[in-house]
Amino acid sequence: MDDTTDSELMTRVQAGDHRSFSEVVDRYKNQLVNYLTHLTSSRDSAEEFAQEAFLRLYRNAHRYDDRGKLAPYLFRIATNLVRSEKRRERRWELLLPRFSADGESHSEPMAQRGLLVDEIQETVSAALESLPVRLKSPVILREIEGWSYQEIAESLGCSEGTVKSRIFRGREQLRRKLAPYWNGGDNERRATERTAQVTPATR
Repeated sequence: MDDTTDSELMTRVQAGDHRSFSEVVDRYKNQLVNYLTHLTSSRDSAEEFAQEAFLRLYRNAHRYDDRGKLAPYLFRIATNLVRSEKRRERRWELLLPRFSADGESHSEPMAQRGLLVDEIQETVSAALESLPVRLKSPVILREIEGWSYQEIAESLGCSEGTVKSRIFRGREQLRRKLAPYWNGGDNERRATERTAQVTPATR
């Protein structure tokens, strides 16, 4: 049995010892994947998050200090990754209604509208891809990544006013591009509602 402590392993990792990092992975891989499987209800997702968590641990090994135990530190990285992904998925769910034909955000849950997250992502991604880069970049950073106007301005090297203008124009173009999709969904829903109203009278 290996009696090497987590502290000793991480000290070696910080010195560039790849074999020691492999030992860290072997030591916590099963625990972390099991934890993430319960958290995400998906073994495949759990393995992906675990891989990313270990990668981030390795990349930021120089920042690790031994005031706390390694396991809580690693599990916190993984938990934050899941939380970030959930927030990103939620933004995707809210994105299509923001670009509806009437320009209003609809509060009705997307699941109740018969729209799936994957379908939303595919549709919005195609619309985003067609935007010019100067509009696409700030829209993605704002709507998908949740950056502030100031952060976007600093990243793109322009003023906040320019960022807001480009996002406004990008949103307007997306509304026009997504209008057929959105209206089609509304038309289908209205047809279903009319059928439900007529059916009792025909019995």
